This record gives sequence, C-alpha cells and structure tokens, in this order.
Amino acid sequence: MKNSESIKNIEEGVRWEGSDPRDLLGLVLEWLDSGREVALATVVKTWGSSPRPVGSNLLISSDGFFEGSVSGGCVEGAVIQAAQKVIQSGKECTVEFGVTDDEAWEVGLACGGHIVVLIEPIQ
Repeated sequence: MKNSESIKNIEEGVRWEGSDPRDLLGLVLEWLDSGREVALATVVKTWGSSPRPVGSNLLISSDGFFEGSVSGGCVEGAVIQAAQKVIQSGKECTVEFGVTDDEAWEVGLACGGHIVVLIEPIQ
C-alpha cells in the first residue's frame, strides 16, 4: 500500500516525471537540454531473488526527479542519494545491496537477493 505522501509527490510531479518510463533516452536528452545534470543507474549484476533484472535503469536528475527502477522501490532512495554524489563529482560508482549487508535491510532489500548497480554521470 502506498502512503499518501508518495502518491501526492507522484501526482504533483515532485519526484516522478515523464510520460513513458520506457523512453529513458528521450528523457535524458530532454533533461540535458533543459540544463539539468543527470546520472544513470543500471543493474549490472544480480544474485538470488532480486526485484529487477540486469539491465534495469533508473534515471536521476540533479534537482531530484527520477524515472525508472532498479529495485521495484526497495533501494531506490539509497541509489538516488548515491547518484547525487555522482552528479556532483562527475565520477561513476557502483553500489551493492544484499542480504549480508546491514544497509540492505535499512533501505528495504529484504527479498533475499543481491544486486550491484552502476551509477554513471551522463553529459
């Protein structure tokens, strides 16, 4: 069940933007053309029960908008925070979440799987 704040944010476009989540390339170009800085998060490795397959993407802008999914909502918050650092530094990074990481439970990856996400700046 979604909380009302999340629904409100989506409805008002506070955090979610774009008409077709599958058209990330078009959205990247639109965001770059509008002067936004952008990072792309991609699931590059999974093990066990992971919520999204390898190749799943999450696009993040410097002003907090995002589109897509790397975990079905489990670790998006942590990935978005890491993406903001990538945008600021201009350097890619990888983040890992799994059942052996205490952080995975904190951010919600309780599915028993392990995912590795590459986050890279897009220019």
